[in-house]
Amino acid sequence: MNEYDNEKGNWRILTNKEIYASVKKPTIIETIRLNRLCWFGHVQRVEGNRVAKRVLYMNLGTTRLRGRPRNRWQDEVREDGRIVGGEGWQEKLHNREEWKKLLRTARNRLILHIPME
Repeated sequence: MNEYDNEKGNWRILTNKEIYASVKKPTIIETIRLNRLCWFGHVQRVEGNRVAKRVLYMNLGTTRLRGRPRNRWQDEVREDGRIVGGEGWQEKLHNREEWKKLLRTARNRLILHIPME
């Protein structure tokens, strides 16, 4: 996106940070984090024999590669939940209305915002 600079009399390219500040919409990272938490809350509330819940807690029985372990999906969800709801976020999972309220406030306040460099 470009903007005309009156002082210098030329066009300049806006940075992503400037664009997000002017649009006031969540970034793609914030959207992914909120959708991940929404899905996790849904899967936690379904019955134990449903496919989604079985896959979430499935143990494949394979060994991990050498080196630094990659983050698992559950590790990311745990971090997102801690950011949004503090230490007691897991108790709110089972009450659908509390969970929706928590996610709504996170979406409105942009709690999951990660500052851009």
